Amino acid sequence: MLRLSKKADYALMAMKHLAVRPDAASASAREIAENYDIPLELLAKILQKLVQKGLLVSHAGTHGGYSLSRSAGKISAAEVIEAIEGPLSLTNCVSDDGLCGQFEKCNAKSPLQRLNEIVAQTFRDLTIEEMSQQHSADLAVGVTRGPEPELVWVCAIALALFAGMSALRTRRQRGAMS
Repeated sequence: MLRLSKKADYALMAMKHLAVRPDAASASAREIAENYDIPLELLAKILQKLVQKGLLVSHAGTHGGYSLSRSAGKISAAEVIEAIEGPLSLTNCVSDDGLCGQFEKCNAKSPLQRLNEIVAQTFRDLTIEEMSQQHSADLAVGVTRGPEPELVWVCAIALALFAGMSALRTRRQRGAMS
């Protein structure tokens, strides 16, 4: 099953929270944790990792907290996910870690590598600003709670995989006709 970790979910939720704040005001880890029922200690570690990766800025003092390091339109979902989980990959043969034991004889590696690229590109194309605009649109029409974040990501990945498989099937059919 393709699935983002809870840490990646929480990181994306925190980034969206910061993106919709008026005047790019900072927010404390406690504020974010309380808003989304995230364990404070876990969120603090996630936010520090996002600071280390250059996606957030930490502000000290009584009115301190965290803010985005650059505009939400210049931060992709892939950057956030990779900051927490490392490179996006569906299988070992498409990861930076190396090859699986079946790499040389595998008859599925090419389609899997293509699907991996489609999924990764989908996350690279999705910005925190776009995610935040959807949040604002939901609030404008009175949607206060939607599906769980994991469900949203699973659906997004499934759509990307479906689109990728359709494109591969079309290319294969065109090749068979020539």
